[in-house]
Amino acid sequence: MIFENHNPLEGKVFQILDKTGKVINEKYYKDIDSDLLLKMYRCMVLSRIQDEWALKFQRQGRMLTFPPTLGQEGLQVASMAACRNDDWLVPAFRSNAAWLYKGLPMKNIFLYWCGNEMGSKIPEHINMLPVAISIGTQFSHATGIGMSFKYTKEDKVVVTYIGDGGTSEGEFYEAINFAGVENAPVIFIIQNNQFAISTSVKSQTKAKTLAQKGIAAGIPSIKVDGNDIFAMYFATKEAVENARSGNGPSLIEAVTYRQGPHTTADDPTIYRTEEEHLDGMSKDPIIRTKNFLIEKGILTEKDETKMREECKKIVFEEFEKVEQEKVTPLEDIFKYTYEEMTENLKEQYEEAKKWEGGRN
Repeated sequence: MIFENHNPLEGKVFQILDKTGKVINEKYYKDIDSDLLLKMYRCMVLSRIQDEWALKFQRQGRMLTFPPTLGQEGLQVASMAACRNDDWLVPAFRSNAAWLYKGLPMKNIFLYWCGNEMGSKIPEHINMLPVAISIGTQFSHATGIGMSFKYTKEDKVVVTYIGDGGTSEGEFYEAINFAGVENAPVIFIIQNNQFAISTSVKSQTKAKTLAQKGIAAGIPSIKVDGNDIFAMYFATKEAVENARSGNGPSLIEAVTYRQGPHTTADDPTIYRTEEEHLDGMSKDPIIRTKNFLIEKGILTEKDETKMREECKKIVFEEFEKVEQEKVTPLEDIFKYTYEEMTENLKEQYEEAKKWEGGRN
């Protein structure tokens, strides 16, 4: 009943934990298994540390352009935790925590952002698509997969993410509209991180909420505190159960804050004020979750310190593996667009070989 009781047209935001980690909504608060909570928290910390070091690696010239997930770990991990392993993830490009929780090897993530397309080769036991850079396309892909499950009567659900800026794209509207018409089992999650590159939400739309755009498509929609793992977990769980029961798609606007730059090519100080930044940082999902876990006796400061050391070790070990990989074969850049390279691509490949000094 979470969706029914939080109409986005009224501007209501579903929240269970406040920014200090205190439970403020007893009506919807339910215990989550301690092991699951620790798994979620560890994944958030791992993603945060990976992002922090990826930024450093990129500045050192060891990686290409990179979009950090800093600040958005809570909504991704909580929504993934509400799904089953056989459900599908259709990501955009700022989905580091979701990838890790889903089980994608960190090595794959680093490979991709180092320009090696082998990072896009998803292990067969992991139900997810590769990175979608073109804004909004992942929503159409998710709708198509959801429709296939309906036709084949597979008991699976699809979860997909988009940024606030992506809701201004045509594919956003086409996908949610088609999913609604076809009753596809898809959960659309808007990562409202306040800024689409350098454009604030208030400069993108006059809609009171982004969630109400789902109402226009006739699908259940809700605005959730995306930095509250309990609110995101239970809202997503309700949406997933609804979809699995044959009741079609849902849309969740997860209000969060992008702590870092849009990508490593961006300088957010140009378009964000210090006041806005400090306010966003005060709602950090990791700090909020840590406070809750410590208060409940599920985690200690000593445990947390050890966890961070282990996560940092993993990050360095995985990146070292990537740096030892051979350079991506030039042919790989051309041969995977079609089943067989077209004549035009063959010509481009031959030209590229000359430009690369005969590199194969």
